[in-house]
Amino acid sequence: MKLIHYFLACFSLLFIQTALGDLVCEQLPVGICSFSIASSGNRCVLETYSSGDGSMKLQCKTSEVVVGTREHIETDECIAACGVDRKSLGISSDFLLDHRFTAKLCSPQCYQNCPNIVDLYYNLASEEGVLLPDLCKALRTSSGRAMTSRFLSSGAAFGPAASAAAAPTTSEAAFGPISSVDCAPPPM
Repeated sequence: MKLIHYFLACFSLLFIQTALGDLVCEQLPVGICSFSIASSGNRCVLETYSSGDGSMKLQCKTSEVVVGTREHIETDECIAACGVDRKSLGISSDFLLDHRFTAKLCSPQCYQNCPNIVDLYYNLASEEGVLLPDLCKALRTSSGRAMTSRFLSSGAAFGPAASAAAAPTTSEAAFGPISSVDCAPPPM
């Protein structure tokens, strides 16, 4: 059943990319917006807006951050493996303080198979002066808590910073190019 769900998810992602032609953040449903990358190479982000009846609603928008890949919609498997939430409105280095989150991010299921998410947090950690590979290695030792304490003074970075848009993707050398939707069957 899980394998059937995986193939259906891949088919629907490919259908969305084909039906839309160019992948445009503003045309993506809210449920697949976060951790997606438009045809332009810009990351997609969720934002709120006030509807006519006064309630707050979510919409998918194009961020200013450009990354080294294009037309990518993150898989549900990577969302689960990395412990991220598609309905997250902002990214904060505070997530890296949470040992449960960082353990999921550094797990082989995430770190080795989900380069889009790892790249995002790699760049966030780098802006805080810490390299994600070093943080992951430190988590396996007693120095993990000391390393994560560097993040204590940071705040939320709602919508990636414009300075990150100009910076090259620093993890691309470590992980290689990030491919588009990969619909190979999961390892058994």
